[in-house]
Amino acid sequence: MKIHNFSAGPCILPQEVFDRMAQAVLNFNNSGLSLMEISHRRPDAEEVMHNTIQLTKELLNVPDTHEVIFTQGGASLQFVMVPFNMMKLNGGKAAYLDTGVWATKAIEEGKRLGLVDVVASSADKKYSYIPKNYNIPADADYFHCTSNNTVAGTQMKSFPNSPIPIVCDMSSDIMSKPVDISKFAVIYGGAQKNMGPAGNAVTIIKKEVLGKTGRDIPTYLNYQVHIDKESAFNTWSVMAIYGAMCNLEWLKSIGGIPEISKRNKAKSELMYSEIDRNGMFRGPVAVEDRSDMNATFVLNDESLKDEFDKMWKEAGIVNLKGHRIVGGYRASMYNALPIESVQVLVDVMKAFEQKFG
Repeated sequence: MKIHNFSAGPCILPQEVFDRMAQAVLNFNNSGLSLMEISHRRPDAEEVMHNTIQLTKELLNVPDTHEVIFTQGGASLQFVMVPFNMMKLNGGKAAYLDTGVWATKAIEEGKRLGLVDVVASSADKKYSYIPKNYNIPADADYFHCTSNNTVAGTQMKSFPNSPIPIVCDMSSDIMSKPVDISKFAVIYGGAQKNMGPAGNAVTIIKKEVLGKTGRDIPTYLNYQVHIDKESAFNTWSVMAIYGAMCNLEWLKSIGGIPEISKRNKAKSELMYSEIDRNGMFRGPVAVEDRSDMNATFVLNDESLKDEFDKMWKEAGIVNLKGHRIVGGYRASMYNALPIESVQVLVDVMKAFEQKFG
């Protein structure tokens, strides 16, 4: 039976990426050595990092004003690195938009280094919408937002005109649709959604914003250090970066961001059409803020939960349960998930309606 993996992350990757990674574990570049045992300083290993950075720049049309780095620690470490590199030492202040679990974690870390102004929050309705019409203070050092919220299933469809540099956590929708990189001072994200396996984070930095805080930044937390060392300040996650390189090469081969954006839109439209049509289910988030990456939905009759769970599991669907904080269901539809898997889920929902509706 084919498995249809709706995991929110680490998530599905193309089969050819798994195949290449598996071969590299056994014999990397016909060297007779595993990728996991070679030095990250070998020329062919350094080429992996170089290619991954260049593919990121190419696919996202990163302008020359910005640089791309890869670090460990995921987005969680970026919550700390951002204020260290962007918030002034004396009288530092940052503006944050609170749209969910990961935004609140970023806010907590920002407060360790300076004043944080939460300009708006959707906590009042369990993060079921994206706040609008808020004011960004011009005297703050940066404005931080989270583009896609994996837990609640909301997504920013546009970004505000900001009087200060914009920092965005794009962990769960980077590489899924076109983005004007020039509008952002910093973009970061854990790679375990659309970019590759878990183990590293990507950060895209506008070079001119660095070096202005007056802080003595710990070495590893300093963006400029990683730029100068071409993401090889320390031993990098060789296997994870190789997986990212393979995945980005796959993305380029199918037509890049324009093509995957069309595919992702088709998947989300199919999914949400069924949620709206089927009287057995409902979507808990504002329609205009629905995520194309993470479609959340709940049963109208919770007494039928066991029956529905049995049906989707029998169809080969896995990892459909919602985040433990919110419950319900969450269909994560990242780049590598084929529309055929979404159709299988939709068919199960229809069969469930016919049987119990």
